[in-house]
Amino acid sequence: MRRSRTSLILALVFALCACSSAQQDWNKASTANTVAAYKDYLTRHPSGPNSVEAANRVHSLEDEAAWSQAKQADTPDAYRSYLEQQPAGSHLKDAQQALSDAQRAADWKSADAAGTVAALQDFLTKYPQGTQSDQARAKLSSLTGYRVRLTSANSQKLAQRERESLNARYARLLHDVEVVPSKGGRHFALESAPMSQSQADSACHELKKSHQSCEVIRSEGVKS
Repeated sequence: MRRSRTSLILALVFALCACSSAQQDWNKASTANTVAAYKDYLTRHPSGPNSVEAANRVHSLEDEAAWSQAKQADTPDAYRSYLEQQPAGSHLKDAQQALSDAQRAADWKSADAAGTVAALQDFLTKYPQGTQSDQARAKLSSLTGYRVRLTSANSQKLAQRERESLNARYARLLHDVEVVPSKGGRHFALESAPMSQSQADSACHELKKSHQSCEVIRSEGVKS
């Protein structure tokens, strides 16, 4: 009987000590409030009274650290990394929006640096609206806002024949002569491909040296 009582007392003492130890370790972890401290608590007390809260705090701290790192880098790769590391993170929507904004900024930087018609058109196809899109349109207009008008014809057949002749002689200057019908369809103008104003001025100057009449015009839809 005495042995049973002694064993029971010892068990209670051990239990009390264990609870006291777990509480002390939890107090230490809470005071430190770091991922390492909470993980240390979980290692010592995987089924302790505060194990669930410790795991939640680990997740929360890691989530905030990952989000802070992504914002500091502010690159598409950084936001993708956050989304991969924290698929259920508290900043999921912010990260998705930031990724979209950062990718758009990176794409615009590339298109603007390239400065080509193809690069700008590709950007506008992907991002038709927004401040950067307006900038792309303005830059595209400066590159393609002008044409060189050469002559006109009264029928499409005659215009096509003249187009072939002009392309054979002036392809280097005009890139590609196009047949542009009037609104009524009665006349067909022959014009160069869209180009910048300086290109159009230079081309027309060279054409006049060859006794080819021409004039520089604004491309349709381009505001003065």
